[in-house]
Amino acid sequence: MQILVRKLLQRATPFKQGIVRRTYSTNKVHDIGQPTPATHPQLLKEGEITPGITTEEYISRRKRLLELLPEKSLAVIAAAPIKMMTDVVPYTFRQDADYLYITGCQQPGGVAVLGHECGLCMFMPEAKRHDVIWQGEVAGVDAALETFKAEKAHPLSKLRDILPGMIRGSSKLFHNMQTATPIYTELDDFQRAALTGKVKDLSNFTHELRWIKSPAELKLMKEAASIVCQGLLQTMLHSKMYPHEGMLAAKIEYESKMRGAQRMAFNPVVGGGSNGSVIHYSRNDQKIKNGDLVLMDVGCELHGYVSDLTRTWPPCGSFSSVHEELYNLVLETNKESMKLCRPGVSLRQIHNYSVEMLCKGFKEIGILKGSGSNSYHQLNPTSIGHYLGMDVHDSSNISYDRLLKPGVVITIEPGVYIPSIFDGPDRYGGIGIRIEDEVLITETGYEVLTGSMPKEVKHIESLLNNYSRGNGMEAQNNLEAASS
Repeated sequence: MQILVRKLLQRATPFKQGIVRRTYSTNKVHDIGQPTPATHPQLLKEGEITPGITTEEYISRRKRLLELLPEKSLAVIAAAPIKMMTDVVPYTFRQDADYLYITGCQQPGGVAVLGHECGLCMFMPEAKRHDVIWQGEVAGVDAALETFKAEKAHPLSKLRDILPGMIRGSSKLFHNMQTATPIYTELDDFQRAALTGKVKDLSNFTHELRWIKSPAELKLMKEAASIVCQGLLQTMLHSKMYPHEGMLAAKIEYESKMRGAQRMAFNPVVGGGSNGSVIHYSRNDQKIKNGDLVLMDVGCELHGYVSDLTRTWPPCGSFSSVHEELYNLVLETNKESMKLCRPGVSLRQIHNYSVEMLCKGFKEIGILKGSGSNSYHQLNPTSIGHYLGMDVHDSSNISYDRLLKPGVVITIEPGVYIPSIFDGPDRYGGIGIRIEDEVLITETGYEVLTGSMPKEVKHIESLLNNYSRGNGMEAQNNLEAASS
């Protein structure tokens, strides 16, 4: 037996024995509480502050914001606060989009000040030994200067001594009202400025900057869209064997994170049967009945940028005639609305066109009898879409009447949401259908970022009915080939 083991070990070790030399570095890599090229070379390249976004791009954002701000004005942007689930358990932290967009800092507790004279001045939390032991390192003053490239940086404890003088020397004060924190709003100088009308909302400026995406931002958004498409395909195939809302919600989260997403963009909407007619249904606790549709509205976040995608299908593998009739109307509206996506057209115009299409179709089917807007809004109270970017409803201060420009990303998501009890044929009651895609406005028209995810009836039925444990990888390969 010993001879046999020795022979097996010899066969499994083809390398000759000898002296192995290893080189060790004495340079300690410093953790600043978030990935850097030194600590996470698999995520960031040299010269990037966050994955995919360079130092130069962050500095350019600050310069462009200063160009929008009036002379001698000051912008104050606080990081998102930590929100607690219980007295000792925090919710997963997500940085405020404006703070992240300007600073690149992914951590709570800081306050950034941007001005024509001071440049970027960051007030950073000071890590106490107790906090480091329990929660890990955090970015401090050194990281603000060296990593985030602020012109000035101070401990947060110095804010009350330094910021009042900066406020007094400013002509106007803009701040992020969503993350406003008492550490600066309770300052006497801030309150005096507010009483005299000097304090304004900063988001009108930041949303303007964030509305049109840079090439680097679009690369991240395309990757996020690809991840959610691949994840939802696997979830669709999974649904035939596991027709449970909760299981499908778990599956899409697993598939997204396994492909690199940090989190879901929002709690997945998994509405089986009549639950699909609840637009932002979130309970995800029901088994999907055989023959019912399931509506899944999902999105993931990749390094600060989100995706948003909806598909509706029958886990059993076959659309009923009633389902197919409604589905094809929504699908046709989705495809025809996309044809309007180009520079010089507004989201409002696309919405109005989609309403005309759906109204005509609803009347032909027999589920819309009145001609007033109230009757239509009972079947679809939503807009055709919204802007997309760092937030799901991105740049929300930008009007839907604005003419679209190259680099803007929107969603196109027509739908129908019929209550179980409504004034119409019973066979349509309790049906919810939405088909949502991400669309990038280009110089010549549009590009569908989620176009690799099937939505034709014949494609969906073929996928569900031909899928088995053995050919799941083939379906995944086909999707990846289509998206490349």
